[in-house]
Amino acid sequence: MLEISDLVTAYGKIEALKGVSLRAEQGRITCLLGPNGAGKTTLMMSIAGILKTQRGSIRLDGAELTGLTPARIVTAGVALVPENRLVFPRMSVRENLLAGAYRRRDKAEVAVDVERMHARFPRLRERREQLAGTLSGGERQMVALGRALMARPKLLMLDEPSLGLAPLVVREVFHAITDLRAAGVSILLVEQNARAALQVADYGYVLETGETVLEGPSAKLEADPRIAETYLGLAGRRAG
Repeated sequence: MLEISDLVTAYGKIEALKGVSLRAEQGRITCLLGPNGAGKTTLMMSIAGILKTQRGSIRLDGAELTGLTPARIVTAGVALVPENRLVFPRMSVRENLLAGAYRRRDKAEVAVDVERMHARFPRLRERREQLAGTLSGGERQMVALGRALMARPKLLMLDEPSLGLAPLVVREVFHAITDLRAAGVSILLVEQNARAALQVADYGYVLETGETVLEGPSAKLEADPRIAETYLGLAGRRAG
């Protein structure tokens, strides 16, 4: 379980996170909603150790992550799939997957996990020797997901996994996300597509200007008029 308490992260003198607290339960999908600039990506980068925090606590299964290097945080069980499907474009699909396991020493199990990624995302098997930079957007997202899973994370963080993808591919990505939850992976999901996020999530938080302004079970948030009007585009429908 991820527990964040009173987290503050700043860019210079500007606080991007202003005392955020939240929990992401084991084996559940927790989504973060909010407008651009709300602090969602900053929160993920802080958890991953990429951004230095000024105050607060980040704990995974009771172990403090604050102050650890990104590499040690990966070893502790946190993997981040960043926005825009960042892959190593001049490396093959196979090499990208192996890069996700760079902290592991169990080579035999790493090979087993590569086959598991091929089974989970069959197109990666077909393109295993193809350069990742030549893949479609949906295929690059599969590579990014597979690479993160190669670290065998306790917590998988996904930043805008559906951004720029065709609707059919978006459905495929979200199907993979729900499959991962069924396999016991805890997921922290940032997603502008609030409807899709709430339909797969168990619990959600809404961030605005670096603060948590609303939280609750996803079904409750989806039914909340403030969420419906701001994020689901239902204001006009109600007025009509």
